[in-house]
Amino acid sequence: MLSSNIRHRASLIANPVLHTATLSLSILLLMNRFFISKSYFQGEQVVLGRRQAHQIRNVLRMTTGGHIIVLDNTGYEYDVVLTEVRKDSVLGQIEQKRPAAGEPQLRLTLYQSLLARDKFELLLQKCTEIGIARFVPIVTQRSLVRDVDAVTPNKLTRWRRIITEAAEQSARGRIPELDQPVRFKQVVMGLAEFDLCLIASPQEQKMTLREALHQSRKKKPQTIALLIGPEGGFAEQEVRLARDSGAIPVSLGPRILRTETAAIVTTALILHELDA
Repeated sequence: MLSSNIRHRASLIANPVLHTATLSLSILLLMNRFFISKSYFQGEQVVLGRRQAHQIRNVLRMTTGGHIIVLDNTGYEYDVVLTEVRKDSVLGQIEQKRPAAGEPQLRLTLYQSLLARDKFELLLQKCTEIGIARFVPIVTQRSLVRDVDAVTPNKLTRWRRIITEAAEQSARGRIPELDQPVRFKQVVMGLAEFDLCLIASPQEQKMTLREALHQSRKKKPQTIALLIGPEGGFAEQEVRLARDSGAIPVSLGPRILRTETAAIVTTALILHELDA
């Protein structure tokens, strides 16, 4: 029996149009991508600033005539040929504009209890790659970080840089939002704006993630809030408060997951289950 890989190659050979489209997509995915401000677009030209210029000139060793993709953070991407590569800036000519293909249709917001720095930064990176639209760091009863003011502006700047780089690497069309940290009580006050709210609870034994995503719904939700607690999970009174505000407690299975693992896995499962 032919393997799936061999069958795929055979189908490409038999269908030249499909083969060409597949090659084109592969080339696009390999091209270097950069998010830039709308103010950097000047008609059919773009200007990239010092940070991108350093990456293009000194790290990637690109020169005039090279090709990159720039993104405007509204869901569009642009093929750009470099026309001038300087030490502190890069100029490019736009050749084509199209919708970015890497954005999920579902808008998934992750309310994540604050963790140790390395774990939280890993979570930001991987959940961006998978498709989270918005991150909201939260302080809960069992959070390692107990004060919202402990997250300094410099730390938020670092986190936004991590998110941006992950969005560029993973062919996203928008940079996920990163909110200021909030306390758990503030979170539940805003849950009514979502089509569906899910809170991971180690105490929940019956409601699975799949059941919660599909129960009594005639159409797929467009916006989902996902609440993931600290090591040890949310306190029982927090789960009750969230449930009273419309959230559905869900089980993530019989095994105990680290909180960063729970966030990454649940994000992937939600987007996969809803074909987003």
